[in-house]
Amino acid sequence: QLQLVESGGGLVQPGESLTLSCAASGLNLPFYYLGWFRQYPAKEREGVSCLSSADGSTYYTDSVKGRFTISRDIAKNTVYLHMSSLRPEDSAVYFCAAVGSWTITSSQPISDMCAPPEFDIWGQGTQVTVSS
Repeated sequence: QLQLVESGGGLVQPGESLTLSCAASGLNLPFYYLGWFRQYPAKEREGVSCLSSADGSTYYTDSVKGRFTISRDIAKNTVYLHMSSLRPEDSAVYFCAAVGSWTITSSQPISDMCAPPEFDIWGQGTQVTVSS
């Protein structure tokens, strides 16, 4: 069974850091594109950051560039999103997601495929709240 389980969400103050974890089971991470997405109340899910399994390239949405970092630990089969200098507008439910690299067109840039319709394996989400 393919499964992603997020953890690490919580309440932090503006300017603080938080690292989200996404433990994968049934997936061999080197063969999957990985992504973090977030969803605000009554809004559509949006791409935050994605990692290509083909060349290790990464994508970050403009609002998190320089503050968030996506990474993976192959030995632990876990994906991370390290978030620093958090802002109230970062408050959302965060989801990790994966899609098999064999479904991705090799020429497709990571920036183009970091969108919810491109991914088919999803975690349950974890709430991040940034508030003083």
